[in-house]
Amino acid sequence: MAKRIQFSATGGPEVLEYVDFEPQDPAAGEVQVENKAIGINYIDTYVRSGLYPTASLPSGLGTEAAGVVTKVGAEVKHVKVGDRVVYAQSPLGSYSEIHNVSGQKVFVLPDAISFEQAAAAFLKGLTVQYLFRQTYKVKAGDVFLFQAAAGGVGLIACQWAKALGAKLIGTVGSDEKAVLAKAAGAWATINYQTEDIAARVAELTQGEKVSVVYDSVGKSTWLDSLNSLKRQGLLVSFGNASGPVTGVDLGILNQKGSLYVTRPSLNNYVTNYEELTAASEELFSLIASGAIKVDVKDAQKFPLSQARKAHKTLESRATTGSSLLIPGQ
Repeated sequence: MAKRIQFSATGGPEVLEYVDFEPQDPAAGEVQVENKAIGINYIDTYVRSGLYPTASLPSGLGTEAAGVVTKVGAEVKHVKVGDRVVYAQSPLGSYSEIHNVSGQKVFVLPDAISFEQAAAAFLKGLTVQYLFRQTYKVKAGDVFLFQAAAGGVGLIACQWAKALGAKLIGTVGSDEKAVLAKAAGAWATINYQTEDIAARVAELTQGEKVSVVYDSVGKSTWLDSLNSLKRQGLLVSFGNASGPVTGVDLGILNQKGSLYVTRPSLNNYVTNYEELTAASEELFSLIASGAIKVDVKDAQKFPLSQARKAHKTLESRATTGSSLLIPGQ
């Protein structure tokens, strides 16, 4: 028997249950991973709440973790028992001591990367990789806006932008978070609690505004993001932390300068093992070199059994950077 988190009804953190289950042997093409550190991501709250519906209930939760391969199914060639691996695109159920994952979705960890670093950075880092290197190719000298710069994705984005020689303007919810974003590499910060985002962007850019805005907040920042773009600029809307953007009048894109909007996701950018390998190698080379540092506060490491508390903490906006669940505690 092993332990996992599941939910039988959608709702708030209180629906999460810590239960026993019997792991099944990996199917052909799968590997079984004994998780050592589990990534907590905001998308997990969308699944739990029902915003992103599951195929059936009860359901497991989570798609990201790092651990050790304990069993290998038929047809898996590139991974063996004992390998240290990380994954971020598994079927729901990574909030678990044991999880079966497609061999095409696991990446063997470099020796220099710990389980906690990997689980804290993999989904978020792959997200930044496709945002900066594929959706819009950020170049040295580019000035752009990144909403929620002190979150898990945001702090990696600040560091990656600095490594590229680009100027990231990051929005934050407090002066304390502004300090964190600046320390991570943000060129400038905007406290959305006390400052007008679009007006401040215009001020920072001498009225030019920016060519691209990355927005994972959604509903509450939609207009601020559009208003920060220069003519023919691109809004990359990749999350819904404040709720989904709905009822959009496409005419507003014309009115504000023939703007572009895209709603991307990792699963449309990393679709096979070759793409996973290329993105992962770029991410982990930056971590190994020290250009991107991944440190998880002790207060944001939760025993697997305390997933409810972890979700409450995440949704309170009290966290900075990444949070983890640790099995066996």
